[in-house]
Amino acid sequence: MSYAEILRSRIEDRSALVGIVGMGYVGLPLALAFTEAGFQVLGFDIDETKVHKLNRGESYIRHLDGHRVERAWSSGRLCATTDFSRLREPDAILICVPTPLGPHREPDLSYVINTAHQIAAALRPGQLVVLESTTYPGTTDEILKAILEGSQAASPQNVPAAVVDPPARLVCGQDFFLAFSPEREDPGNKNYGTTNTPKVVGGVDPVSGDLAQALYGQVVSRTVRVSSARVAEATKLLENIFRAVNIALVNEMKVILDEMGIDIWEVIEAAKTKPFGFMPFYPGPGIGGHCIPLDPFYLSWKAAEYGIWARFIELAGEVNSAMPRYVLGKTVEALNRHGKSVVGARVLILGIAYKENLDDDRESPSYELIELFQRRGAQCFYCDPHFPEARVGRKNRRAMKSVPLNAEEFARYDVLVLATAHNEFLDPALYKRAPLVVDTRGVLPKAPNVVRA
Repeated sequence: MSYAEILRSRIEDRSALVGIVGMGYVGLPLALAFTEAGFQVLGFDIDETKVHKLNRGESYIRHLDGHRVERAWSSGRLCATTDFSRLREPDAILICVPTPLGPHREPDLSYVINTAHQIAAALRPGQLVVLESTTYPGTTDEILKAILEGSQAASPQNVPAAVVDPPARLVCGQDFFLAFSPEREDPGNKNYGTTNTPKVVGGVDPVSGDLAQALYGQVVSRTVRVSSARVAEATKLLENIFRAVNIALVNEMKVILDEMGIDIWEVIEAAKTKPFGFMPFYPGPGIGGHCIPLDPFYLSWKAAEYGIWARFIELAGEVNSAMPRYVLGKTVEALNRHGKSVVGARVLILGIAYKENLDDDRESPSYELIELFQRRGAQCFYCDPHFPEARVGRKNRRAMKSVPLNAEEFARYDVLVLATAHNEFLDPALYKRAPLVVDTRGVLPKAPNVVRA
């Protein structure tokens, strides 16, 4: 039997061990889906806290049902490790690591490349490697394949004697297999999760694509096979560029209509009654999450390699990145009308999660709002029931703690800026004693002390 035949057999009888590198917002839900389908899963992460929690059956992502993690652990099908030398153990390795932007909006593939080198150091015949991290077309073929094919073959594991003699260098499509299948997680979505969202799969070669499709077909309701890894990579980018451009359009409309004295949210409610040809998008204080603020620039960067200027993508990025400053300007104007300078003003940002009802602050525009207000001389605080403490990170430069969520506390500030529409913030009674509220999400009832921005 060939390596491909052996691996397919293990996938079909669900005896294959699935390794997942990166146990965050993408990797953990994926791990749970595989364990619930009857697979053994070995999770890899550099964060010892996450690993220790998983190995106690505890969840660290609030929107995920903690009982699912506990069941996966107690069944013996889920364990985690920080020991990357164990990458030789899994039959399939799924890479779910971050792909951020560098300081000049260039792709930062360091996490992917480092992971690829760690896999290469342990790679053995018969393994399938799938990249799920969003990236530009060609990454899987041009970078991962080169790194993995440059590795020495590790000793095969549980392979019949007829195929034990591997070449000095492993060959993709023959000795190991490589594909791309973009993650489509939407944290907090009540209707679509890992298993009922169609999974796009593209292999570097047909055999790799077949094996990746067979693997995901065991856990998701529908796989969508495309002709190559490049097509799969481009599919993910198109999905997120579509959203980024439309969010930029509605953000620009907000700025224009505000000058005309027209409420953008009323316009959207009216426009979405059209049963065809319109899809509602909503403005805000900026864009957050790991996908929309970052992914479009992966394509614009790659397009420049071909002498093409991705004008729509760059323009959308320019509009969306300007929204925190727009909110700052509207807040300063509102404070001035109330006879208050922004210098020395006590400003409370409501919500540092990038999306309502989540404990996810990746690329949140709230951090930029905090920094902008501080630069203008304001005293800035935050309230977020999903984040008792704000972690220091790439976007947040100082540790902060959430203030209490109640009307008495809210009345202590010169202005409240509603940045994230958590359910906990929607009670109008919270704002009755607040001098001024700037609503960037259009979710609060109109009131004398409420300004939309």
